[in-house]
Amino acid sequence: MKEGKGFLGSSWGRWLRWRLLQQAASAVPRAAAPPAVGRWLLVCSGTVAGAVVLGGVTRLTESGLSMVDWHLVKGMKPPRTQQEWEAEFQKYQQFPEFKILNHDMTLTEFKFIWYMEYSHRMWGRVVGLAYILPAVYFWRKGWLSRPMKGCVLALCGLVCFQGLLGWYMVKSGLEEKPDSYDIPRVSQYRLAAHLGSALVLYSASLWTGLSLLLPQHKLPETRQLLRLRQFAHGTTALIFLTALSGAFVAGLDAGLVYNSFPKMGERWIPDDLLAFSPVLKNFFENPTTVQFDHRILGTASVTAITALYLFSRKIPLPRRTRMAVTSLLAVACVQVGLGISTLLLYVPTPLAATHQSGSLALLSVALWLMSELRRVPK
Repeated sequence: MKEGKGFLGSSWGRWLRWRLLQQAASAVPRAAAPPAVGRWLLVCSGTVAGAVVLGGVTRLTESGLSMVDWHLVKGMKPPRTQQEWEAEFQKYQQFPEFKILNHDMTLTEFKFIWYMEYSHRMWGRVVGLAYILPAVYFWRKGWLSRPMKGCVLALCGLVCFQGLLGWYMVKSGLEEKPDSYDIPRVSQYRLAAHLGSALVLYSASLWTGLSLLLPQHKLPETRQLLRLRQFAHGTTALIFLTALSGAFVAGLDAGLVYNSFPKMGERWIPDDLLAFSPVLKNFFENPTTVQFDHRILGTASVTAITALYLFSRKIPLPRRTRMAVTSLLAVACVQVGLGISTLLLYVPTPLAATHQSGSLALLSVALWLMSELRRVPK
């Protein structure tokens, strides 16, 4: 009689071995997310950057109020026939921007601003798909750790929120204001919220992607390095705040009130700096104060970046980190030049769009530097 395979060879034995292997595997720390996840997040941050730049151009060409309704799927199909275009134009004619600002606009001119806004909205849909579809794929493949799953869910949620916030912003420019004779425009508060959430989405995606792809430097935790890391964090926050203040400049057309530099007109501090009451209202609704604040924040940012660069020279840093610090200073100098030129030339669209893009480039390099200086986990 042949001897049986024994307990370990039986089905129960195979099940027990499988359970032991599973427990052993769970005891081992999970491997880092595959590089594909990091590359995906960098691509996503690139799509958000494109949306920010395109949104800035849409604002500069005064195209943002040309589409007066919003449909997630139906809005993807543009007018094709002459009759459809005329119907779309007639809808636009019912709103304040046409009545006050563009009452003599032709259908051909309307098509230009409509396609600008349409491009921005369609690109927003591309951004949403770029986040959601790969996220589902990576989730099903098991490539996301538990913390990464939370991060991805937050990013996808922020994308959806960003779309809703964009329409909420546009609605503010479509409302009738019987007591106002000002040029119809979106609320600068909602514009700042829309830009701010886009910057948060961009920063979080870029930071996470860089953290997954760039190997960490094993830098000695000296007191000077700790101070440099804190300095870099503070400088990045200042750059973010300066970029956000640009939304108030754009929303109030504050770039057109004092087109001189370094003085504002004939004075360092203009007479109408605090013309509104209460005083706090000036910082968000007075174009003079908003431009003044943007100048101060820009000056503070480039000063902080210069000081950061000089301080970093005293510390031995890896080549890649040194390159990030130098790049930050170089981009800051270019951005200052773009800002001053935009102001002196009365905000020409190509130059203003480049300046807005420059703020995103500056924030990107600052995040890169923060990633280079991050602490190695023990």
